Amino acid sequence: MSRWKGLPEELDPRVRQLVVRLRRAKDHSGLSLRRLAAKTGYSTSSWERYLSGRSLPPGDAVEAMARLGGDDPTRLLALHEVAREAWGTTAEPRRPPAGTEPARSHGRALRVTLIAGSVALVLAVCSSVLLAVRLTHGEGKAAATPLTSASTTAPGTPRKPERPLYTCRSEWIDGRWYAGNSRTLKAVLAMGHAGPEVAEAQCLLREAGLSPGAVDGIFGPHTQRAVKDLQKRSGLVVDGIIGPHTWKALRE
Repeated sequence: MSRWKGLPEELDPRVRQLVVRLRRAKDHSGLSLRRLAAKTGYSTSSWERYLSGRSLPPGDAVEAMARLGGDDPTRLLALHEVAREAWGTTAEPRRPPAGTEPARSHGRALRVTLIAGSVALVLAVCSSVLLAVRLTHGEGKAAATPLTSASTTAPGTPRKPERPLYTCRSEWIDGRWYAGNSRTLKAVLAMGHAGPEVAEAQCLLREAGLSPGAVDGIFGPHTQRAVKDLQKRSGLVVDGIIGPHTWKALRE
């Protein structure tokens, strides 16, 4: 086993969890950094940054490490997705072979410039058309509908975004529980995710006698705590991430 240096204290816990799993997979593989670089296509210095928490690895590198170290690629990639959202930056791309980078970089920069210019032109045209349509629609609506105090708000008052409403309608279908929001069995959900799949999991957690908080479709701390309780009860890996195994436990 390698004697790893401590990770930076300011490192986000979600990124820390990914780095720890990558270190464990590297130890299990028995490969040196040089052999790891040869097998994955990522340089030794890149792996030094990935395994010290100084740089976030790309998904291809994470998947390669999982297979070399005998870890579950699906679960490790789910941790990478959560860590990428916490990191807030794009992982380092794979470097091109020596001697080809300048030419490729120049060509890539030219293509990016041309594409960006085309997109900007299209967006400008679309914005002009949408503005004209809205102005025309607004004038017609103003003429047809009288303004009342109930339908107006003070200038500058921000409007609160409407959140979708979710309900729990638990049904036992073909040996599984469903709550009426999603029928997924494989969606990977973690802290910060939102949508009907999260609401489905929240309903099923309630059905299992756990407390995920409000059924609002937002994966927050209460939902994560309830997921960990379910995983502990079912003998699963307690990581607070909903994957295929946790969905199976929820729907049983």
